[in-house]
Amino acid sequence: MRSNRMGWGLLAPTLIILGIMGLLPFFYVLVVGFFDWNVVSATGKPIWTGANNFRRLVFDPNFLGAMSRTLLFTVTVVVSELVLGFVLAQALVKEFPGKSFFRTIHALPLMVAPIAVGATWRLMTVPGFGIAPYYLDRWFGIDYNIGRYAEHAFATTILMDVWHWTPFVTLTMLAGLSALPKEPMEQALVDGANRWQVLRHLTLPMMMPVIITTTFIRLMDALRVVDEVYLLTGGGPGDSTRFIGIHIWRVVMTWTDYGYGSAVSLLVYYFTLVLCWLLFIALTQIGRQQE
Repeated sequence: MRSNRMGWGLLAPTLIILGIMGLLPFFYVLVVGFFDWNVVSATGKPIWTGANNFRRLVFDPNFLGAMSRTLLFTVTVVVSELVLGFVLAQALVKEFPGKSFFRTIHALPLMVAPIAVGATWRLMTVPGFGIAPYYLDRWFGIDYNIGRYAEHAFATTILMDVWHWTPFVTLTMLAGLSALPKEPMEQALVDGANRWQVLRHLTLPMMMPVIITTTFIRLMDALRVVDEVYLLTGGGPGDSTRFIGIHIWRVVMTWTDYGYGSAVSLLVYYFTLVLCWLLFIALTQIGRQQE
Protein backbone atom coordinates (compact mmCIF):
# COMPACT_ATOMS: atom_id res chain seq x y z
CA MET A 1 0.00 0.00 0.00
CA ARG A 2 2.80 2.38 0.92
CA SER A 3 4.70 1.67 -2.31
CA ASN A 4 1.52 2.31 -4.33
CA ARG A 5 1.03 5.68 -2.66
CA MET A 6 4.64 6.60 -3.33
CA GLY A 7 4.29 5.58 -6.98
CA TRP A 8 1.16 7.69 -7.48
CA GLY A 9 2.83 10.54 -5.66
CA LEU A 10 5.78 10.46 -8.04
CA LEU A 11 3.45 10.26 -11.04
CA ALA A 12 1.15 13.04 -9.83
CA PRO A 13 3.16 16.02 -11.23
CA THR A 14 3.33 14.40 -14.67
CA LEU A 15 -0.37 13.52 -14.63
CA ILE A 16 -1.32 17.05 -13.58
CA ILE A 17 0.77 18.58 -16.37
CA LEU A 18 -0.70 16.17 -18.93
CA GLY A 19 -4.20 16.99 -17.73
CA ILE A 20 -3.67 20.74 -17.95
CA MET A 21 -1.79 20.70 -21.26
CA GLY A 22 -3.73 17.90 -22.94
CA LEU A 23 -7.20 17.22 -21.56
CA LEU A 24 -8.30 20.77 -20.76
CA PRO A 25 -7.58 22.15 -24.28
CA PHE A 26 -9.34 19.13 -25.81
CA PHE A 27 -12.54 19.64 -23.79
CA TYR A 28 -12.39 23.38 -24.46
CA VAL A 29 -12.23 22.80 -28.23
CA LEU A 30 -15.01 20.20 -27.91
CA VAL A 31 -17.30 22.72 -26.21
CA VAL A 32 -16.46 25.55 -28.61
CA GLY A 33 -17.31 23.28 -31.55
CA PHE A 34 -21.01 23.51 -30.60
CA PHE A 35 -21.05 27.31 -30.77
CA ASP A 36 -21.08 29.90 -33.53
CA TRP A 37 -18.31 32.17 -32.30
CA ASN A 38 -16.73 34.92 -34.36
CA VAL A 39 -14.82 37.38 -32.22
CA VAL A 40 -15.06 40.18 -34.81
CA SER A 41 -18.84 39.90 -35.21
CA ALA A 42 -21.27 42.52 -33.93
CA THR A 43 -21.65 40.88 -30.53
CA GLY A 44 -18.39 38.90 -30.38
CA LYS A 45 -20.10 36.36 -28.13
CA PRO A 46 -20.51 32.61 -28.67
CA ILE A 47 -23.99 31.50 -29.76
CA TRP A 48 -25.16 27.92 -29.20
CA THR A 49 -25.81 26.13 -32.52
CA GLY A 50 -25.68 22.48 -31.48
CA ALA A 51 -24.20 20.20 -34.14
CA ASN A 52 -24.59 22.74 -36.94
CA ASN A 53 -20.82 23.18 -37.34
CA PHE A 54 -20.36 19.45 -37.79
CA ARG A 55 -23.21 19.25 -40.33
CA ARG A 56 -21.61 22.13 -42.19
CA LEU A 57 -18.44 20.10 -42.69
CA VAL A 58 -20.19 17.57 -44.89
CA PHE A 59 -21.11 20.19 -47.49
CA ASP A 60 -18.08 22.48 -47.24
CA PRO A 61 -16.09 22.22 -50.52
CA ASN A 62 -13.10 23.98 -48.96
CA PHE A 63 -12.86 21.42 -46.17
CA LEU A 64 -13.44 18.44 -48.47
CA GLY A 65 -10.86 19.72 -50.93
CA ALA A 66 -8.30 20.33 -48.19
CA MET A 67 -8.90 16.88 -46.75
CA SER A 68 -8.55 15.13 -50.12
CA ARG A 69 -5.31 17.01 -50.87
CA THR A 70 -3.98 16.14 -47.41
CA LEU A 71 -4.73 12.45 -47.90
CA LEU A 72 -3.07 12.42 -51.33
CA PHE A 73 -0.05 14.23 -49.93
CA THR A 74 0.15 11.92 -46.90
CA VAL A 75 -0.08 8.69 -48.88
CA THR A 76 2.49 9.89 -51.43
CA VAL A 77 5.11 11.08 -48.95
CA VAL A 78 4.72 8.20 -46.50
CA VAL A 79 5.00 5.52 -49.21
CA SER A 80 7.94 7.31 -50.87
CA GLU A 81 9.78 7.73 -47.59
CA LEU A 82 9.22 4.13 -46.56
CA VAL A 83 10.54 2.79 -49.87
CA LEU A 84 13.54 5.14 -50.04
CA GLY A 85 14.31 4.73 -46.34
CA PHE A 86 14.25 0.94 -46.56
CA VAL A 87 16.47 0.89 -49.66
CA LEU A 88 18.99 3.26 -48.06
CA ALA A 89 18.93 1.28 -44.81
CA GLN A 90 19.68 -1.90 -46.75
CA ALA A 91 22.66 -0.17 -48.32
CA LEU A 92 23.90 1.22 -45.00
CA VAL A 93 23.83 -2.20 -43.35
CA LYS A 94 26.72 -3.23 -45.62
CA GLU A 95 30.24 -1.91 -45.23
CA PHE A 96 31.59 0.43 -47.91
CA PRO A 97 34.12 3.28 -48.04
CA GLY A 98 32.76 6.53 -46.66
CA LYS A 99 29.80 4.87 -44.91
CA SER A 100 30.08 6.97 -41.74
CA PHE A 101 30.39 10.19 -43.73
CA PHE A 102 27.36 9.38 -45.89
CA ARG A 103 25.28 8.44 -42.85
CA THR A 104 26.17 11.75 -41.18
CA ILE A 105 25.36 13.81 -44.28
CA HIS A 106 22.14 11.89 -44.83
CA ALA A 107 20.92 12.64 -41.29
CA LEU A 108 21.57 16.40 -41.49
CA PRO A 109 18.01 17.35 -42.66
CA LEU A 110 16.63 16.03 -39.38
CA MET A 111 18.55 18.74 -37.52
CA VAL A 112 16.82 21.54 -39.45
CA ALA A 113 13.57 22.97 -38.06
CA PRO A 114 10.54 22.66 -40.38
CA ILE A 115 10.16 26.44 -40.58
CA ALA A 116 13.79 26.73 -41.76
CA VAL A 117 13.22 23.94 -44.29
CA GLY A 118 10.25 25.80 -45.78
CA ALA A 119 12.21 29.07 -45.95
CA THR A 120 15.21 27.40 -47.58
CA TRP A 121 13.15 25.62 -50.22
CA ARG A 122 11.29 28.85 -50.87
CA LEU A 123 14.58 30.58 -51.68
CA MET A 124 15.62 27.72 -53.96
CA THR A 125 12.37 27.88 -55.95
CA VAL A 126 11.93 31.64 -56.46
CA PRO A 127 11.83 32.35 -60.24
CA GLY A 128 14.82 34.39 -61.37
CA PHE A 129 16.69 33.74 -58.13
CA GLY A 130 16.48 30.11 -57.05
CA ILE A 131 18.64 27.32 -58.45
CA ALA A 132 15.68 25.03 -59.21
CA PRO A 133 13.97 27.27 -61.82
CA TYR A 134 17.34 28.19 -63.37
CA TYR A 135 18.61 24.66 -63.96
CA LEU A 136 15.23 23.17 -64.88
CA ASP A 137 14.86 25.81 -67.58
CA ARG A 138 18.47 25.54 -68.75
CA TRP A 139 18.74 21.75 -68.86
CA PHE A 140 15.19 20.61 -69.60
CA GLY A 141 13.37 23.73 -70.85
CA ILE A 142 10.81 23.55 -68.01
CA ASP A 143 9.12 26.80 -66.95
CA TYR A 144 9.18 25.94 -63.26
CA ASN A 145 7.09 28.30 -61.12
CA ILE A 146 5.41 27.19 -57.88
CA GLY A 147 3.55 30.49 -57.69
CA ARG A 148 1.87 29.97 -61.05
CA TYR A 149 1.46 26.24 -61.64
CA ALA A 150 -0.47 24.16 -59.12
CA GLU A 151 1.16 20.87 -60.13
CA HIS A 152 4.63 22.36 -59.60
CA ALA A 153 3.69 23.60 -56.13
CA PHE A 154 2.17 20.28 -55.06
CA ALA A 155 5.11 18.24 -56.38
CA THR A 156 7.58 20.56 -54.65
CA THR A 157 5.86 20.12 -51.28
CA ILE A 158 6.18 16.35 -51.72
CA LEU A 159 9.87 16.57 -52.62
CA MET A 160 10.51 18.86 -49.66
CA ASP A 161 8.85 16.51 -47.18
CA VAL A 162 10.60 13.45 -48.63
CA TRP A 163 13.97 15.23 -48.41
CA HIS A 164 13.30 16.28 -44.82
CA TRP A 165 11.96 13.05 -43.34
CA THR A 166 13.48 10.19 -45.35
CA PRO A 167 16.56 10.23 -43.04
CA PHE A 168 14.28 9.53 -40.07
CA VAL A 169 12.81 6.51 -41.84
CA THR A 170 16.29 5.36 -42.85
CA LEU A 171 17.55 5.47 -39.27
CA THR A 172 14.56 3.54 -37.90
CA MET A 173 14.84 0.93 -40.66
CA LEU A 174 18.59 0.67 -40.11
CA ALA A 175 18.06 0.02 -36.41
CA GLY A 176 15.51 -2.67 -37.23
CA LEU A 177 17.71 -4.35 -39.85
CA SER A 178 20.72 -4.31 -37.53
CA ALA A 179 18.70 -6.10 -34.84
CA LEU A 180 17.53 -8.93 -37.11
CA PRO A 181 19.10 -12.36 -36.52
CA LYS A 182 21.58 -13.32 -39.24
CA GLU A 183 21.19 -17.10 -38.97
CA PRO A 184 17.85 -17.47 -40.84
CA MET A 185 19.13 -15.38 -43.80
CA GLU A 186 22.41 -17.29 -43.99
CA GLN A 187 20.59 -20.62 -43.78
CA ALA A 188 18.18 -19.61 -46.55
CA LEU A 189 21.07 -18.61 -48.83
CA VAL A 190 22.79 -21.92 -48.15
CA ASP A 191 19.55 -23.76 -49.05
CA GLY A 192 19.48 -22.06 -52.45
CA ALA A 193 17.24 -19.03 -51.92
CA ASN A 194 18.16 -15.86 -53.81
CA ARG A 195 18.34 -12.43 -52.21
CA TRP A 196 14.86 -11.43 -53.42
CA GLN A 197 13.33 -14.52 -51.79
CA VAL A 198 15.20 -13.81 -48.56
CA LEU A 199 13.95 -10.22 -48.63
CA ARG A 200 10.35 -11.20 -49.35
CA HIS A 201 9.94 -14.20 -47.05
CA LEU A 202 12.31 -13.37 -44.17
CA THR A 203 13.43 -9.76 -43.98
CA LEU A 204 10.12 -8.01 -44.69
CA PRO A 205 7.99 -10.20 -42.35
CA MET A 206 10.46 -9.72 -39.50
CA MET A 207 10.64 -5.98 -40.22
CA MET A 208 6.86 -5.43 -40.23
CA PRO A 209 6.67 -4.14 -36.60
CA VAL A 210 9.33 -1.53 -37.42
CA ILE A 211 7.66 -0.63 -40.71
CA ILE A 212 4.22 -0.20 -39.12
CA THR A 213 5.62 1.80 -36.21
CA THR A 214 7.47 4.11 -38.61
CA THR A 215 4.32 4.46 -40.71
CA PHE A 216 2.41 5.29 -37.53
CA ILE A 217 4.78 8.17 -36.71
CA ARG A 218 5.07 9.56 -40.23
CA LEU A 219 1.33 9.34 -40.81
CA MET A 220 0.60 11.57 -37.83
CA ASP A 221 3.29 14.07 -38.87
CA ALA A 222 2.19 14.26 -42.52
CA LEU A 223 -1.49 14.78 -41.66
CA ARG A 224 -0.71 17.83 -39.55
CA VAL A 225 1.93 19.48 -41.75
CA VAL A 226 1.59 23.28 -41.72
CA ASP A 227 4.67 25.43 -41.19
CA GLU A 228 7.05 24.29 -43.93
CA VAL A 229 4.32 24.10 -46.58
CA TYR A 230 2.92 27.48 -45.59
CA LEU A 231 6.35 29.09 -45.87
CA LEU A 232 6.97 27.44 -49.22
CA THR A 233 3.68 28.10 -51.02
CA GLY A 234 1.33 29.87 -48.61
CA GLY A 235 -1.31 27.28 -49.55
CA GLY A 236 -1.34 28.26 -53.23
CA PRO A 237 -1.43 28.81 -56.07
CA GLY A 238 -5.17 28.77 -55.67
CA ASP A 239 -5.76 26.06 -53.10
CA SER A 240 -3.39 23.48 -54.61
CA THR A 241 -1.34 23.11 -51.41
CA ARG A 242 -4.01 24.14 -48.92
CA PHE A 243 -3.75 21.11 -46.69
CA ILE A 244 -6.01 20.57 -43.72
CA GLY A 245 -3.62 22.19 -41.23
CA ILE A 246 -3.43 25.36 -43.32
CA HIS A 247 -7.21 25.27 -43.78
CA ILE A 248 -7.75 25.15 -40.00
CA TRP A 249 -5.26 27.99 -39.53
CA ARG A 250 -7.14 30.16 -42.03
CA VAL A 251 -10.53 29.39 -40.52
CA VAL A 252 -9.39 30.28 -37.01
CA MET A 253 -6.81 33.02 -37.56
CA THR A 254 -8.00 34.71 -40.77
CA TRP A 255 -11.76 34.23 -40.62
CA THR A 256 -11.79 34.14 -36.76
CA ASP A 257 -14.50 31.46 -36.91
CA TYR A 258 -13.62 29.67 -33.70
CA GLY A 259 -16.64 27.39 -33.58
CA TYR A 260 -16.26 25.99 -37.08
CA GLY A 261 -12.46 25.78 -36.70
CA SER A 262 -12.93 23.72 -33.53
CA ALA A 263 -15.29 21.36 -35.35
CA VAL A 264 -12.80 20.86 -38.17
CA SER A 265 -9.99 20.24 -35.67
CA LEU A 266 -12.03 17.63 -33.81
CA LEU A 267 -12.93 15.76 -36.99
CA VAL A 268 -9.30 15.69 -38.14
CA TYR A 269 -8.25 14.53 -34.67
CA TYR A 270 -10.82 11.73 -34.77
CA PHE A 271 -9.77 10.72 -38.29
CA THR A 272 -6.10 10.58 -37.26
CA LEU A 273 -6.99 8.61 -34.14
CA VAL A 274 -8.89 6.00 -36.17
CA LEU A 275 -5.99 5.56 -38.61
CA CYS A 276 -3.51 5.17 -35.77
CA TRP A 277 -5.82 2.71 -34.02
CA LEU A 278 -5.98 0.57 -37.18
CA LEU A 279 -2.19 0.59 -37.42
CA PHE A 280 -1.94 -0.36 -33.75
CA ILE A 281 -4.29 -3.31 -34.31
CA ALA A 282 -2.20 -4.41 -37.30
CA LEU A 283 0.99 -4.15 -35.23
CA THR A 284 -0.58 -6.19 -32.42
CA GLN A 285 -1.71 -8.90 -34.80
CA ILE A 286 1.74 -9.16 -36.37
CA GLY A 287 3.32 -9.43 -32.93
CA ARG A 288 0.98 -12.28 -32.00
CA GLN A 289 1.70 -14.13 -35.25
CA GLN A 290 5.46 -13.89 -34.69
CA GLU A 291 5.10 -15.30 -31.18
